[in-house]
Amino acid sequence: MSDQWWFCLKHMRVEPDEGCPNKDRMGPYATEAEAANALQTASERNEVWQAKDEEWDD
Repeated sequence: MSDQWWFCLKHMRVEPDEGCPNKDRMGPYATEAEAANALQTASERNEVWQAKDEEWDD
């Protein structure tokens, strides 16, 4: 069993350590479920960062 999980942007699926090159993946994540939610997590973080940038600009 893998200690780390990745989300492959090329194949749009979760992969263990053995998978596509890291340049094509997001992660590593501690669990398969976290990796499966990688795109949602990134979207939520981007929204927070965008809001902070807008606050900074004001």
